[in-house]
Amino acid sequence: MYLSISIKRLPEAERPYEKLELYGAHSLSNAELLAIIIKTGTKEETSVQVAQKVLCLNDTEEDLNFLRNMEIEELTQIKGIGRIKAIQLKAVSELAIRMSAPSNYQKVVVRKPYDLARIIMEELRFQKREIAKIVVLNNKNEILKIKNIAMRWNKFCKYCYKRYNVRAYKNESTQNYISA
Repeated sequence: MYLSISIKRLPEAERPYEKLELYGAHSLSNAELLAIIIKTGTKEETSVQVAQKVLCLNDTEEDLNFLRNMEIEELTQIKGIGRIKAIQLKAVSELAIRMSAPSNYQKVVVRKPYDLARIIMEELRFQKREIAKIVVLNNKNEILKIKNIAMRWNKFCKYCYKRYNVRAYKNESTQNYISA
């Protein structure tokens, strides 16, 4: 028979919330960080044990990057992870991606293709679908904005793209633009 201890019965220094408060986020394991997001476990398992089950789904990568590729349906197969918790995990994964993306590319001068590739590749690194972008530059080749102009929504459909109006990004102050 599987015995589980309630998180409330753990010493305060071992509980994920309290441990983060006392020692900082860097001191928590991946399972403990996930447990904070998951919040509750089941009658049989603590949130940390449920989080460990999520981590056991990782069969190829050595870090948490596998979470961004997981589908909500896959996450809900774990007892203790319902639709809402799966959505929360996906949202946190997307926040992590956005946090690692360069946010201030304004005033970056594009002198050679590598300058632009460095920014675009970092931004598209985690995407599983095709995305076409337009990079709007001023007359000094400084990036004004980067916007999606086409996106393939369905991996099974070769021609299912959401298209954006490219003309909207061309105006008098925009001297150059690059489609990527």
